[in-house]
Amino acid sequence: MSETFSRGRDATRQADTGAGLTPRSGRGRRAAAGAAAVMVAVGGVAAWRAGVFGRDGVPVTAAEGAAPPATQAVTRQDLAATTPLTATLGYAGSYTVTGRGSGTLTWLPSAGQVISQGQALYRVDNGSPVVLLFGSVPDWRPMWAGDTGADVSQLNHDLVRLGYADSADIGALGWDYYSWETSLGVQRMEEHLGAASPPGSLTLGSVVFEPGALRVTQVTGSLGGEAGGPVLEGTSTTHVVTISLDASQQAEVQAGDKVTVTLPNGMTTPGTVSWVGQVATASSGGSGGSGGNNGNGGGDAAATIPVTVTLTDSAAAGSLDQAPVTVNITTSSAKNALAVPVGALLAQASGGYAVEVAGADNTRHLVPVQVGPVFDDADGLVQVTGALTPGQLVVVPAA
Repeated sequence: MSETFSRGRDATRQADTGAGLTPRSGRGRRAAAGAAAVMVAVGGVAAWRAGVFGRDGVPVTAAEGAAPPATQAVTRQDLAATTPLTATLGYAGSYTVTGRGSGTLTWLPSAGQVISQGQALYRVDNGSPVVLLFGSVPDWRPMWAGDTGADVSQLNHDLVRLGYADSADIGALGWDYYSWETSLGVQRMEEHLGAASPPGSLTLGSVVFEPGALRVTQVTGSLGGEAGGPVLEGTSTTHVVTISLDASQQAEVQAGDKVTVTLPNGMTTPGTVSWVGQVATASSGGSGGSGGNNGNGGGDAAATIPVTVTLTDSAAAGSLDQAPVTVNITTSSAKNALAVPVGALLAQASGGYAVEVAGADNTRHLVPVQVGPVFDDADGLVQVTGALTPGQLVVVPAA
């Protein structure tokens, strides 16, 4: 039996080679190569199973009275081809909080703690808070009444968002101006956080500006130590998936591609490719590529491209960090396509493909089809064009 199968598969491969398939680039090349590989194997198995190829390679129909074949219905539905890629789920951004003031560290957060806008990152001396505020301009100077600039503007916006200052009053005096309203807002904020006798001005190092809420990953300072210097490491609170993509697959992935991410618990959640790197780097035994196979051998250096995926619902990942996940990237799709199971395809000796349609009284006949371009691996379906009608039964390999 194995000998017969092998011969059928080889004959089918030869028939395909003679059909004049030419390589293409990018996603098309992947689809063509994948289609050829799948169909060669399926065509050989199905031909051997059903006796479709006669002695001279001419299709024949089933003998009358033969056992009913295994069948599945032709359908019309949406199809999507996906490529699975190994990836890592973590958090976006990496921040080092460096103390810029003097004093002694008297309170520090714990690793894993999330610090939000307007909360104390750490405390110095007699409980004076160093406050996390949002902004792109770092804390670089002391600020007091009369100062102007981008750092003052982001301070004023923070005070308004936190409810310590009035938007109309700040706007009337100027968003980039450290006014009496700014000074009053700073006093209210520091009083709320437990500061003793806040002066209404900000000394250097009494606030830290970061793009958003900060998740503490490591505390590098120590209680009783100097407040100047590195105090803690952190990330954002937004989950992100990072792929080390084999450089040969770069053309298959584009920013904006919709994906699904399979989490370690088996649940899936949607996402979008937000960034595709342009510079490849070599790493030993890279993990990128379909099914983690980079095609370069166990320990060989693999050139990879960094790819970032943003989850549609970041909360779906819970508190997972540095967790292995699988990203399924949709590389092609078709709406309302005529589809048959991949196992129904028969490679013909003369080139091309056909499906075997089962009719009344166990009669069967071959219907030529054009295959692709979409192969829905997840559902085992392939897009076809031919004289088929949804609901017709096509022969598939028996379970």
